[in-house]
Amino acid sequence: MYRPHEVLGERGDGCASDLTFDPMSDDAPLPAGEPAYTLSFPQLERQIPAHGAESIFQSARRNGVRIVGACGGRGTCGSCVVHLVDGLVEPVHHTQPTTALEVEQPGAKKWVRACMVRASSDCTVEVAPRSLAPVVRAEVDGGGEEACLALDTPLRSHDLRVTAATLADNASDMERVLRALPDPVATVDIAAARQLPTALRAGDWSVRARVNGTELIGVAALGSATLGLAVDLGTTNVAAFLVDLDSGRRLASLGIENPQVAWGADLISRINYAVKSPAAAAELRAAALAAINALAHDLCQAVGASSADIVDVVICGNTAMHHILLALPVFQLGRAPFVAALRAGVDIKARELGLAVCPGAYVHVTANVGGFVGGDHVAALLATESQWGEVATSLVMDIGTNTEISLIHQGAILSASCPSGPALEGGHISCGMRAAEGAIERVGFADGAITVHVIGGGDPVGLCGSGVLDALATMHSAGMVNDGGRIESGHPRVSEVAGQRVAVLAPGVNFTQDDVRSVQLAKAAIRSGVELLLKLAGLREQDIVRFIIAGAFGAYIAVDSGVATGLFPDLPRERFLQVGNAAGVGVRQMLSSRRARARATALAANCRYIELSTLAGFQKAFMKHIGFNAGTSSGTPS
Repeated sequence: MYRPHEVLGERGDGCASDLTFDPMSDDAPLPAGEPAYTLSFPQLERQIPAHGAESIFQSARRNGVRIVGACGGRGTCGSCVVHLVDGLVEPVHHTQPTTALEVEQPGAKKWVRACMVRASSDCTVEVAPRSLAPVVRAEVDGGGEEACLALDTPLRSHDLRVTAATLADNASDMERVLRALPDPVATVDIAAARQLPTALRAGDWSVRARVNGTELIGVAALGSATLGLAVDLGTTNVAAFLVDLDSGRRLASLGIENPQVAWGADLISRINYAVKSPAAAAELRAAALAAINALAHDLCQAVGASSADIVDVVICGNTAMHHILLALPVFQLGRAPFVAALRAGVDIKARELGLAVCPGAYVHVTANVGGFVGGDHVAALLATESQWGEVATSLVMDIGTNTEISLIHQGAILSASCPSGPALEGGHISCGMRAAEGAIERVGFADGAITVHVIGGGDPVGLCGSGVLDALATMHSAGMVNDGGRIESGHPRVSEVAGQRVAVLAPGVNFTQDDVRSVQLAKAAIRSGVELLLKLAGLREQDIVRFIIAGAFGAYIAVDSGVATGLFPDLPRERFLQVGNAAGVGVRQMLSSRRARARATALAANCRYIELSTLAGFQKAFMKHIGFNAGTSSGTPS
């Protein structure tokens, strides 16, 4: 069972390309009669069962023990190393090529890849520090927003007192309530009818009726809160906001890691898993629902309310999150032309979705644009419209595992999805970790030496997303990395580990050649997307009047490092605007206002989705931006 216990701030999204399938890389039904062993995790004071057929990583995932594994256990990233204190292990078959099972680490400890070995006896396992470090960033929404949103919602709560039933007046309980309502209702949700007899008598024939438009959706005790829940269902993190629908005031907000990360940091890994079987897809869906239900419970507990007091829910997410949540097929998302099963927004009863809120409440899942530009980007566009709507040309970029970009010029919106991968957020980086204590969040170069700033001020144990661009910009400026992205030998901070050159950022924290390549691929994909959208619109980079960087992760990026590495064009710095988790603001606006919900639907319809890989010049643009000497593309489009 998933137990949320960490407050997070950074979020990311994913994208998919053509998929390959590894039938041995993910959980399969355990063979009958397989022996079971015990895995002990002393740091966590946990003992879990392990079957001989599954890897240590799979056993941990199955039992809720967090081990960082960016590729989801396919044996391709090397981030799931654990220390085998004692016990016996043996290799697990993977069809993907990989390096040795044992990895070189400081000291005499034996570190192995958790996804590459399975227990062949009882084992004691020590998890790497970056998997255990407590997260400290709790920024789940954008700044500068008013505490109360203008209310325009069909939700109404009515405190009613009705006459008690007698032999002389034996009208039904529902008839009594309907007669007492100030406005007629057309339909009654079955859950409300089931709740009513108990609620009426417990309240001495008084009850709070909850009405959505012309439908009675639920009943509760007099004075119960009327709450709404807005959810930004990110690939990496899930942020939720509890709103008082009587006042528009935000009561509380909270973010937790999306438990689906146990199946991989990127959506390719998750789609690979979901298409294996209906049970696998249901497992991913259940993980997302568990996270939302946990957030609803914890937020309501924080304000002295019950989850049953949540009578309206709005959820935004990228196309894959949208499909997984709604139990829609995802196989077609992983292959060109990346077609969604459904782009429109969906209104569904909470009980049908599996949310533990008022059973008769409606859940609105926001509309998608196309490809992997989903409802979360639509929410970000909605939240930032006051910034981009007032200038001739703007660009809205939400950076994550899948980076969504919208170029807005004179009212027309071109939108694209860039397969940037999780590298910029610290995923698929050998020393990558969450924004937790011990994470390097800033890297600089002063007086011939590399300087680092560590969250919490202690010894560094890894590198989080906000430090990745800093690290690469610093390494390039210090001559540790050349214009082509190759780590240069001869520098005092460059050494060789396991046959690969690495830049030493701090003791035990290395940036490898593979890490450099991962960031190069990510930033080239994003910058190419910007260039090609501008070219399609007949514009230059210098025509961008406002460059809006959305996303809680984007709020921590150093713009200068983004420009230095070529991720961003070299524009005057005052044109850049970092707005935090705009999707969280936008989904909250949709929760509070029917007009905002309608506007979001209109924005989604108005966006013209562009599949970048189909554009002439995509490969040329990508290769131009792979290095660090491409310069800007501010001239006339060719």
